[in-house]
Amino acid sequence: MQYQKPVLLQEQRLKMNPQLYQSIQLMAMPIQELKTTIREELEKNPALEVIEEKTDESLDTAERQIEEYDLFEDSSDPGYTHRLDEEASDSKRRFMEGALSRPESLHDHLIWQLRLQPIDQNAFAIGELLIQNLDDDGFHIEDPGTLVKGARKKHLQPMMELIRRLDPVGTCTADYKESLIVQASLNPDAPEHTGEILKDYLDQLEKSKFAEIARKMKISQDEVLAILEFIKTLEPFPGRQYSTSRSTYVIPDLQVALKEGEFVLILNDEEIPVLGINPFFTEIMKNGKGNSEKNVKRFVNSNIKEARWFIRSIHQRNRTLLNIAKAIVEFQRDFFIKGPKYLVPLTLKNIAEEVDVHETTVSRITTAKYIQTEWGIYELKHFFSNSISGAGTQGSRFSKEGVKEIIREILETDESAKHLSDQKISDLLKKQGINIARRTVAKYRNELDIDSSYRR
Repeated sequence: MQYQKPVLLQEQRLKMNPQLYQSIQLMAMPIQELKTTIREELEKNPALEVIEEKTDESLDTAERQIEEYDLFEDSSDPGYTHRLDEEASDSKRRFMEGALSRPESLHDHLIWQLRLQPIDQNAFAIGELLIQNLDDDGFHIEDPGTLVKGARKKHLQPMMELIRRLDPVGTCTADYKESLIVQASLNPDAPEHTGEILKDYLDQLEKSKFAEIARKMKISQDEVLAILEFIKTLEPFPGRQYSTSRSTYVIPDLQVALKEGEFVLILNDEEIPVLGINPFFTEIMKNGKGNSEKNVKRFVNSNIKEARWFIRSIHQRNRTLLNIAKAIVEFQRDFFIKGPKYLVPLTLKNIAEEVDVHETTVSRITTAKYIQTEWGIYELKHFFSNSISGAGTQGSRFSKEGVKEIIREILETDESAKHLSDQKISDLLKKQGINIARRTVAKYRNELDIDSSYRR
């Protein structure tokens, strides 16, 4: 017979109160998000106030004040109505600003041209489907054959050929190889045999096997080189010139400078207002008496505690950020003195042990935080890089990011090095004591967004 009996178990659990959770959140916030959170907390907690606002008045505020001043409010025109239909006016202005500032996308540009073509409504509808099915490079997202069924399929191939001729030439294709073939076929200046080389010998062309291509095609090597020069004038990803992605601007949280042989680390606190406790609330806490004021005192006491915790959490965030940044600067001294290619292997564990915090704290505080250096603005995460022959500082003295910068330097500083193959770059690196395979060079080169030798 089975029966149940109570059993006492002792276990440890971490219960996170709201204040601790808020403190962890503040630790991870970049400076712009922190400013937003501070504004929200000021609105929510009346015990919290700004003692000193360090930022200047924004341009938006100044423009708003100008707009609020009605230039015609003293007009004698009897037909003038003060702020007539202000909401409609604001809505129209926002629409106009959006229409003027939004860049033309690839899809907009192609559909605009499609409307000018002498085609019927059915053909236009299929053309629009094909255009909407293109990614930002101008290539098919889904197989075009799946877009239409039945009798409408007869329009599919003619519309694809029509769209390929629109500006930019070579969209509505499967990949960059097909796009190059289309561009070459539509260009009257294309040398003879260009299409054949693109279709059958692109891999050999990428590996600079010009003699082999010439022998198989029974043409001269000079003709192959002329075709290569023409191919370089084509655009493998035609849609990218209409990319609507915008640059992201960041505000550095820290700045590092070398002064008299020592690094000086400055926290960017100009963007963060100085907070304090509202004196009115403090006065109520001191002078409030009697049972009738218990609810008031409870409300005041709760808000003051939350305000103090919030202020303390911001100070802790800034202290931790400074301590971790100092440790990173010490580990990466050569980077800050000599430049990016001197970045050495570094792990979260190295910094955590140095600062005496947990690795997750290091990860949290370095995410989306930026430091301004003599070599540019970098995310703090950038300074953590594994060794090329193993993780951490136990492997090679060369970090992955450092080797990538050396490859960039090889290809950008010397004009004659622009056409070096990945194998030749690998050989040059070995002379510097950096042993990486050709395929690793190719991988790093792709991560640097540098084309292969035949496209450069």
